[in-house]
Amino acid sequence: MSEEKTNVMRVLDQKKIPYTPHSYPHQEGEAVDGATVAAMLGRDPADVFKTLVTRGASKANYVFVVPVLAELDLKKAAKAVGEKSIELIHVKELTPLTGYVRGGCSPIGMKKRLRTVIDASAQGRSAILVSAGKIGYQVELAPEALAGLVGAAFAPIVKDGAA
Repeated sequence: MSEEKTNVMRVLDQKKIPYTPHSYPHQEGEAVDGATVAAMLGRDPADVFKTLVTRGASKANYVFVVPVLAELDLKKAAKAVGEKSIELIHVKELTPLTGYVRGGCSPIGMKKRLRTVIDASAQGRSAILVSAGKIGYQVELAPEALAGLVGAAFAPIVKDGAA
């Protein structure tokens, strides 16, 4: 299948980071939930991660990368970045801040580099899938390669029993 190159794929190519592109069918401009993406790609949902953008009490923005079936634990996430509290940003703020739309937000290639934390469950996996920066596209890569590229840390940031 001829893959469309997204900016995320171009960044990975430029940095010579190995990845496998994946695409799935979708309605133009419509976000697809992560469990559905995993099913369409024939993957364990624990391998597919979503990208969440938040704002801390200090007004700084952060990116959290968590398994699609898990829920971000706001207290654990705040602790991981040294904030008193954090909240998810409003969806209308996503594109101006990151350059991505809801359902196509990737931790790679955002407009500006935001402090990023990847859930600890990614460690030890040979590969995880994250958005390739466009609805309908995912990239599969080693979690350590992703962390190195975006300067991310690993921490337990999901609600207990939610992954």
